[in-house]
Amino acid sequence: MSPPNTKLSPEKYARLKAEAEAPYRGLRKFAYLGLGASGMIGVFIFSLRLMAGYPPTEIVPNLALQLGVVVLMIGLFRWESDKD
Repeated sequence: MSPPNTKLSPEKYARLKAEAEAPYRGLRKFAYLGLGASGMIGVFIFSLRLMAGYPPTEIVPNLALQLGVVVLMIGLFRWESDKD
């Protein structure tokens, strides 16, 4: 589809049209990456605490939560990327 009677280049028109169809997609993907990285840091820390001998009853629920966050962020990022 060509741009309507405007002074926009076809590339710029296509980019603006894609942004109008899915606003803030780049920001959402960046947030998914940041939150996923935070979850991975949590997984690393809680794994080290588990290996250091802290009571598993305190560590395992937190480790599971962090793993859940990582899995959720990977899923959301993939879902967002599949829309491209």
